Amino acid sequence: MIRFFALLLFIVVLPLGVFAQTEDEPVVWEQQINKISESEYELVMQAKILDGWHMYSQFTSEFGSLPSEFTYNGNGTLYELIDGTKESETIKEYSEVFEVEETYFKDDATFTQRIKIVDSAINQIDVDLFFQVCEEVCIPMDKNFIFTLDGSVAEAVIATVDDRSSALGQELRLDLKNRELLTQGQDNIARTTNIWMIFGLGFLGGLIALLTPCVFPMIPLTVSFFTKHSQNKSKGIVNALLYGFFIILIYFLLSLPFHLFDSVDSQILNSIATNVWLNLLFFVIFIFFAFSFFGYYELTLPSSWANKMDDASSKVGGVLGVFFMAVTLAIVSFSCTGPILGGLLGGTTLAEGEVASNLTAGMTGFGVALALPFALFALFPAWLNSLPKSGGWMTTVKVVLGFLEIGLALKFLSNADLVGHWGILKREIFLGIWIVLGIAMTLYLFGLYKFPHDGPIKKLSLGRKVAAFISAAFTIYMILGVTNITNLKLLSGFPPPEFYSVFEQESDCPLGIDCFKDFDEGLAYAKEVNKPILLDFTGWACVNCRKMEENVWSDAEVFPIIKDNYVLISLYTDDREELPEAEQFNFQYDSGRVKEINNIAQKWGTFQDVNFSSISQPFYVLLSPDLKVLNTSIQNTDIPTYKNWLLEGLKNNN
Repeated sequence: MIRFFALLLFIVVLPLGVFAQTEDEPVVWEQQINKISESEYELVMQAKILDGWHMYSQFTSEFGSLPSEFTYNGNGTLYELIDGTKESETIKEYSEVFEVEETYFKDDATFTQRIKIVDSAINQIDVDLFFQVCEEVCIPMDKNFIFTLDGSVAEAVIATVDDRSSALGQELRLDLKNRELLTQGQDNIARTTNIWMIFGLGFLGGLIALLTPCVFPMIPLTVSFFTKHSQNKSKGIVNALLYGFFIILIYFLLSLPFHLFDSVDSQILNSIATNVWLNLLFFVIFIFFAFSFFGYYELTLPSSWANKMDDASSKVGGVLGVFFMAVTLAIVSFSCTGPILGGLLGGTTLAEGEVASNLTAGMTGFGVALALPFALFALFPAWLNSLPKSGGWMTTVKVVLGFLEIGLALKFLSNADLVGHWGILKREIFLGIWIVLGIAMTLYLFGLYKFPHDGPIKKLSLGRKVAAFISAAFTIYMILGVTNITNLKLLSGFPPPEFYSVFEQESDCPLGIDCFKDFDEGLAYAKEVNKPILLDFTGWACVNCRKMEENVWSDAEVFPIIKDNYVLISLYTDDREELPEAEQFNFQYDSGRVKEINNIAQKWGTFQDVNFSSISQPFYVLLSPDLKVLNTSIQNTDIPTYKNWLLEGLKNNN
C-alpha cells in the first residue's frame, strides 16, 4: 500500500507534467442512432482508442481506476431507458497498483443504449459521458453526444447558446471608455520581481532538500565517483558539471506542461488552484507527507524505476549516461524531495497569478540549489573535508519539515473551507491549530519527546537550540496576534481574512469597508452617489489579495481614500456558489468557444477575462460611474504606489 500511495503522490505532485507526452485526442468518437420502432431507438457510441492507450469499462472495480459513467439528460421525463448501457468486449487484468482486477477497452469500444420515447414532441437526445483514458498516466475526459431522432447530428453550440444566453452574455461585456489606458505605461517589474521571489523560494527549498538523509550523503559519493573514476581530472569535473546541469534540466522540464493548461482555457489554472476537492486532496497528501517525515513510514517510488535508470547510465555511458544518473538521483531522493516539491507546487498555486510561470521559476530554483554542491565540490574537491558528517541532525530536519507540511496542509483545508463557505476553519481556529503545532515543534526541538526514527537524545546541538528558540518566538508571536496584542502582518495571506471570524463581524468585506459583490449593484450605487469605482478582482483563497488588504489597504493614508472616495466592488473569482437557475447561461467567446456560466466564479472570472484581458488576482481597476477607465490597472504593489494610483484616479474622475 505504501508503494501505491507513493505512486499516487508522484502522479499528483510531480508529473502532471507528463501531459505534454500525450496526444490531444487519445480517443475519437463516432455516434449513430438506430430506429427500432415508432417509439424505440438504439443509441450507439463508438470509440477509437489510440494505440497504446486504454479506457475503462463502466463496470471496472470501484477500488481501481475511474469507470466510464453515462448521464442521460431527460431520462424519465422525455424518454425512458430500456435496461442498462451495453458494452463491447472488454479486457480484464489485475492491477498491482490498485491491487484489484480492472476492466478496460483497447483499440476500440462500443456502447449501446435502447430508449423508449415518452414525450412525442422530443427530437433530440442529450447524453454526457465521463471516462478515463490511460497510457503511462491517466487523463479524465468528458464527451457530450447529441442525437436527433432523424439520425442527423445536432450542432451543440447552436443548440445551447439561445437568445437568453446571448442576452446574458452581452450583459457580461462592458462598453469601456478610455480602454487603452488599462495597459498604458505598464511594465513587467512587478511580474519579474515575483518570478525572482518564487525562484528564491524554490532555491531555498532545494537547499533544505540538501540537508535531508536522501540527498546529503549522495554529495561526497557522487563527486568522488566523477573525480576519481574518470580518465583525467578535467573530464571528471566536466561530468560533474554536466550532472548538475541535468539535475536543473529535469526539474525545469517537469514544470513545462503546466503552461499547456492555459492554452486550453485561460482560467483553468485558477480553477485548479481554487477547486474545493483538489484543495482537500492536497490537504490529505500533505498530512500523508508529514507523517512520512515523522518516521511512521517511508515513501519510495518503485525500486525498479531507479534500477532501470542506473542500468541505463552504466550501459550507455558518456553524456547520456550522466543524464540517467541525474534521473536516478531524482527518483531515489523522492522520499525527501517529494514533500518539499509538493510544498513548492502548493505554494505557487496559492500565489495565484501566473501559476505556470511561477512553478517553472520555483522548480528551476529548486534544481539549481540541488545541483550547486555537485558542481562546486567537483571544482573544489578539498571542500568535501569541511562537510559535516551525516547523522541524527538530518532526522531532526525531516521532523521539522513534517511540522511545516502540516501547517501548509491546513492552508489547503482553509482554502476549501473559504471557497465552500463551510465556516469550519475560522481565523481564530486556524491560528489556534498553528499555535499548537508551534508548541509541539518547540518541545520536540528542546528534546522533550521524540519520533520513531529518532535516536537517543544525548545533548542538544547549538543549531537545534537556535531552531527551538526561533520556533518558540514564532509561536509567541502568533499567540499575541490571536489576542490582538499585535497584528500578524508577517502572516498576511495565510490565515483566513480577519472578517472570517468566530466572532460576529459588522461586514464580510475587507477591513470592514462597505463593498458590493455584484458589479451591476455596485455600478448602480456608484451612479447614485456619483463616486468612482474601485473594482477589486479577488478570491477567498487568494494569498496575495489578503497581503494587499492587510498590508496596503490598512495603511493609515490608503484606507480613508478607499473608504471615503470610492465605491468598492469586490468580485470573487473562486466562489463556487451556484448562481440562481435564471442567471445561469452559456457564454460564447468571439472565437466561437462556448463556456457554461453556472456559478459565481465562472461569471466573474469570465467577466475579468473578457473585459480586462486578465485572469490573475488581485487585479484592480478604477472606473467612473459612466465606465470610463481612470488609470492603468494594477496588481501587487507597495503603499506609496497604490496611494498615488488611487489619487491619480480621483484626479482623472474630475
